Amino acid sequence: MTSNNSQRYRFTEAPFWELQRQYYEQLGLKAWNNDQVPQYITCNPMIANAYAEMIMGLMQDRASQGHTSDTVYIVELGAGAGRLAYHVIHELCELMDYAGKDLPPFRYVMTDLAMSNVTAWQQHPKLQHYAAQGLLDFARFDAVNDTELNLFVSGLTIQSGDLQQPVVIIANYVFDSIPQELLYIGDGRTYEADVFVEYTEQAARDTVSGKLKPADELNQIKLRYEHRREPAYEREDYPYRDLIALYQEELEDSHFLFPVAGLTCLERINGLSRSGFVLLTADKGDHLLDNWKFAEPPILTLHGSFSLMANYHAFVHVFEQRGALALFPEQHYRNINVGCIIHVDNAKSCYQTKLAYRRFIERFGPDEFFSLKECVDQQIDELKLHQIMSFWRLGGYDAEFFIQCAKRISSLLPDANDEEIEDLHWGIERMWSGYYIMAQRYNLAMDAGLILFEMDRYEDAKRYLEIAVEEEQGDVVSTVFYCLAVCSFELEQEDDGIKYLKALLELEPDHEEAAALLQGLEQG
Repeated sequence: MTSNNSQRYRFTEAPFWELQRQYYEQLGLKAWNNDQVPQYITCNPMIANAYAEMIMGLMQDRASQGHTSDTVYIVELGAGAGRLAYHVIHELCELMDYAGKDLPPFRYVMTDLAMSNVTAWQQHPKLQHYAAQGLLDFARFDAVNDTELNLFVSGLTIQSGDLQQPVVIIANYVFDSIPQELLYIGDGRTYEADVFVEYTEQAARDTVSGKLKPADELNQIKLRYEHRREPAYEREDYPYRDLIALYQEELEDSHFLFPVAGLTCLERINGLSRSGFVLLTADKGDHLLDNWKFAEPPILTLHGSFSLMANYHAFVHVFEQRGALALFPEQHYRNINVGCIIHVDNAKSCYQTKLAYRRFIERFGPDEFFSLKECVDQQIDELKLHQIMSFWRLGGYDAEFFIQCAKRISSLLPDANDEEIEDLHWGIERMWSGYYIMAQRYNLAMDAGLILFEMDRYEDAKRYLEIAVEEEQGDVVSTVFYCLAVCSFELEQEDDGIKYLKALLELEPDHEEAAALLQGLEQG
């Protein structure tokens, strides 16, 4: 390291924030391919079901207050690959159909900074159906700057005061990824912790020449910090003066991230509605002040892009002072902290919303589920079929868990009883109906089809395996064509059977059984 390759910045103005923006804008949906940027923990069916239940609770609360005609807008910040949005809408539609009562309509709005993501969502086959029904819309939205929503499908522009219902804000892995200020409390005084961004000699040359991609450049930088006295935070006219005063009183020799961009983002979205907002959020972040005591400067967690901790305590304090009700777990979180801030008139009267939070987050929620899943993942080869089915059901018939268990399920099928076979068949159909297609390592249709084939469910096995062949676009293993041929003959579809035998022999000319069967059929 040399001083020539080091420069001092305010934390919020450091170059890694611009690299973050460039990373997502350049990669678009590819940022989430095969979990390059982690997404499973906050985008799986289990957390989507919990969110749908809380949104359902809010709509019940609004209906009980006589507000059933105006649309409830659900705005997801940083919707990314779109998986969470799809699962929430899918579950919410099922809940509303099941309830069968008069509730306000809803419209889900997926937003992101990268315009390429918005374009990709509009073309996604699983999202087009909901967009056509008016249940889903899309907008490019910069959480740091924008003040209105320009909807692409409906053509509406939502501005200050346009909405009558509280706006539901979904923010998963958002507040840890947009600029935050870094402050330090020492001797009861407030300092900014400026950051020195340092490069190696080679990295500095590559950066200047433009050879490094944003992810590579993030991997090359090193950070160090120096404190700079900043009395501006202590002036009486500073918007969050009472919170800074609390930190000055309670913290000592402590660094903390101060989410001004996140707070002002919520304030701007709050301005769109005359009835306030309900925030549903999951992130790595603490709402307990004790966890910020004696904290060291942050470390960038790299995963293609980067993330930091979210200061949920600041969000809770600011909005509770304004009459909001903040719901966070009593226990300490391990993987993600899932919270709800109800910022509406008489927030405590939102009984159904509060009850839904208690049932689906407080008692047992996404954080506990993920901890259990880490354990289950290590024990798959020892699990019995009914245990796999139970956990699969708990997770909302998640496709990724099914893929993990496919070999184990196959090994257990010979000893499965009729009830287990029937439940497994039903579960596969349920999983497929809620499956959101992403660029992943696996082919879900293939694994589902092969399991159904082993269960002698030939009609459905053929349907899934034909989807798998289409998805693989020529790169298909010979086993799939063999199973498709068998399914076709079992279903008395001889022409299809011959077609698949020929496809099998093209891949595997020495397959004696297929050759003999084809020869017999052609000879009549």
